[in-house]
Amino acid sequence: MSKLTNLKGRINYISSYARQENLYAVYDTTERKFWSELAKCNQEEFEKSGTGGKCIEARELIIALPESFVDYEPDMLLKLFVEHFKRNYEVECVGALHHNKRKTNYHIHLIFSERRLLEEPIEKVASRNMFYDENGKHVRTKKEIMDEAGQVRKGCKIVPKGAVYERKIFTTKDSKFKNEIFLNEVKCSFAELMNIYVKDKKEKLQVFDKSSPYLAMKKIGKNNPKAEQIESDNRVRQRWNQTVDRAMVGGIAEEKIMSIKQTEIADKVKSSIQKQGRQPQLFMAIVQLAIVALQILVSQILKQIYQERDDTERALPPIISSGKTGDIQVVDDKNIRETERSLPAPPVKPALAEQYPNLSVIYRKLDNQNHAIYLKEQKLAGVKKELENTKGLFKGKRRKELQADINELVPLVDTLKRQLSGIVQDYGYKNVKEFLEKYVAAQAAYGEYQRAVKAWKNSIERREDPVSVLAKLERNKQKIKERDKKSKRTHSRSRDRDAR
Repeated sequence: MSKLTNLKGRINYISSYARQENLYAVYDTTERKFWSELAKCNQEEFEKSGTGGKCIEARELIIALPESFVDYEPDMLLKLFVEHFKRNYEVECVGALHHNKRKTNYHIHLIFSERRLLEEPIEKVASRNMFYDENGKHVRTKKEIMDEAGQVRKGCKIVPKGAVYERKIFTTKDSKFKNEIFLNEVKCSFAELMNIYVKDKKEKLQVFDKSSPYLAMKKIGKNNPKAEQIESDNRVRQRWNQTVDRAMVGGIAEEKIMSIKQTEIADKVKSSIQKQGRQPQLFMAIVQLAIVALQILVSQILKQIYQERDDTERALPPIISSGKTGDIQVVDDKNIRETERSLPAPPVKPALAEQYPNLSVIYRKLDNQNHAIYLKEQKLAGVKKELENTKGLFKGKRRKELQADINELVPLVDTLKRQLSGIVQDYGYKNVKEFLEKYVAAQAAYGEYQRAVKAWKNSIERREDPVSVLAKLERNKQKIKERDKKSKRTHSRSRDRDAR
């Protein structure tokens, strides 16, 4: 989106078949006179405000289209997009459908007004003669605009009593068009519209959520002279996103990751731009330092988690959920079905709870992969430390061996990190964050279902004959006593063997 300071000139430029090599269609929701009046209104309001800079007369969106859209009739395609915007925001628009010179970028220029036409003009009538100086400023008396000869100075004017001295036909500017939220909203809206008409599912669009902990990847067009630079930039961004995935699998709260992203990336990038301008290589250096900061946090958390677990029989790490689900006690559905014949209907298992076991399998894979990465990273750190301490004339062979180990471990760790993000993508999830949101919701639904089943069973038992309930309790006590005796005998035999 860009600001237009010469509205009429811009409209003429994008809609001129003489000035555009590949112009396919032009569509206007109103008469051209509207745009002239709009420009005039904005200039007048700008002069009254007395602010510096340039007057913003309108705004323009450039909308990139999938190349397959060339198969659609240009006039109808352009009208679809322009009317879509007008219907959503109730402002007048003018659009033009273009191709660039190499015909690799099919796009729409959409110019829209920030003001709306009033149903009835607002006119102000002078209740007495009104006087204006050369600058258009209202003065109190006629004497203030007269020269020494008693004549009205050139450029000054008098509005007689009863005449219209101000006429408004537009509303004030809608401030929401200045907001970044508006641009994100438009992107989502147009992406949804495009996805309706794309023929190939691979062309379906997704709008990146800037409020997420991830960094957006940059698109590389055909014959882009900065392709190599963008590829390097994307590799660093991808490393950050992979580290975010690891952090989320390790149970680090999204708010904590967002805090690091804000302080280590967003704030530092803003400060760097203010001091040194836009320099992509500086952005890459900032992100690399942020990755280190996040990796340190991940290592600390994982070290704490894995120290508390048995390496051979590790349980799933805790998930930070939005609500307390309580301890999940597995209830066997087979037992429920067997009791259904004689008891009232049990609680219905929600669809989300049905998915929990499968989602748990995916989470187990993520956890195992995260643990494998952690072990390799620990090994890599140990080898690097040993290499630093291996000095001396007669230790060259050992240094070569250690360097060879490092050269082998570094790409292995990178591969494992890529595979971590790939696990959820193989199951159709965009990223780990999207999967974990589904997993936590399913975990909560599953826990609620288990508790509902337990409550149902308890209510059934209370309806049974009290004698039979007491008998059950007595049998349970007897079983516990027998189990304790058996356990004591086993421990006794074990002590005897140790003694022998």
